[in-house]
Amino acid sequence: MTDPTEIPVQVGVNSRPPGTNAAVVLEDGSVYWGQGAGTEGVAVGEVCFNTSITGYQEILTDPSYSGQVITFTFPHIGNVGVNPEDIETTGGAARGCILRTDITDPANWRAARHLDAWLKEKELVAVTGVDTRNLTRRIRDGGAPRGALIFSPDNFDIDVEALRLMASSWPGLEGMDLAKEVTCTEPYVWDETEWAMGEGFGKQTLPKHHVVALDFGAKRNILRCLASAGCHVTVLPASSTAGDVTALKPDGVFLSNGPGDPAATGEYAVPAIRELLETGLPMFGICLGHQMLSLALGAKTYKMHMGHRGGNQPVKNLAAGTVEITSQNHGFCVDRDNLPAGVVETHTSLFDGTLEGIRVEGKPVFSVQYHPEASPGPKDSHYLFDRFVELITESQA
Repeated sequence: MTDPTEIPVQVGVNSRPPGTNAAVVLEDGSVYWGQGAGTEGVAVGEVCFNTSITGYQEILTDPSYSGQVITFTFPHIGNVGVNPEDIETTGGAARGCILRTDITDPANWRAARHLDAWLKEKELVAVTGVDTRNLTRRIRDGGAPRGALIFSPDNFDIDVEALRLMASSWPGLEGMDLAKEVTCTEPYVWDETEWAMGEGFGKQTLPKHHVVALDFGAKRNILRCLASAGCHVTVLPASSTAGDVTALKPDGVFLSNGPGDPAATGEYAVPAIRELLETGLPMFGICLGHQMLSLALGAKTYKMHMGHRGGNQPVKNLAAGTVEITSQNHGFCVDRDNLPAGVVETHTSLFDGTLEGIRVEGKPVFSVQYHPEASPGPKDSHYLFDRFVELITESQA
């Protein structure tokens, strides 16, 4: 493999350097040459970075990454292979990925396939051999750019200018409703519980409560955590109305994670959430669900400089005074300066001080920006699912 530190970032170059057959081209014309992996072709999206050292399969299948290209800062991607259990969705997720070194051969007892073969099956473009430190600094300092990946193994020049135009003409995530692309198309019931060593996934056969989950791009492990907490879960499409929800007579409502701009998805989801708030039903939101709940309550959201993406994000629980190590994936945030009266901040980021959680005074309603189901702490935040169930029990009493 060609050492990426020997291939400088180039601007306006149309011929590939020796030993390369792939490239990352940013909207400003910057070119990161490398070697291709996964499927041949081109992928365009917002280029971000993730600092996690494990969980690359879960990350690549997280619907919240729809419209994005993931730069992995950890160099050894592929070492645990892939398996049919560690996926968060079978539908749309990340558009491609960028790696520092060649994909590592799997060396793990749970590995069922090589990551490269899996990328080909999922039609995901990958570029390896990239100086990801340089690219990460570029994102850190200048914000997440639009970019185009190309893997072209045939022996011909790569048209950098055409790729730059593709990247620069892509509209970007601001104002983009991507939940409609990753949500379910029909209602379904979820009863699978969390994975256990030697047992695999379980099944909830004696649920105590019925929860309706609005699917804006729900991760499977969130639904598993709800089922493990004693819930019978009915999942509805993102465009469902408040009437669709209440017709099922739920004990509580869950607002899922998802991709894109919360204000764009909120055009149809926020009115439904506002109606549901009037019912008094307990409500719990995660990530995009947290953002749209905040919009429904009267707050505002904004596009972040580079977002939070990784499994090492410290968050302070303001009521308990404790710190949770959390997994996060979001490029938008709720503006604490616009929180209406009666909405209380419950969690804050210790990285940059941004708002990470809210609750509504006098109502069984709360949400968090991070992903409590992802277990990086490993289970620092699982109490949130128990809290939701406790609020349901209290409301029924």
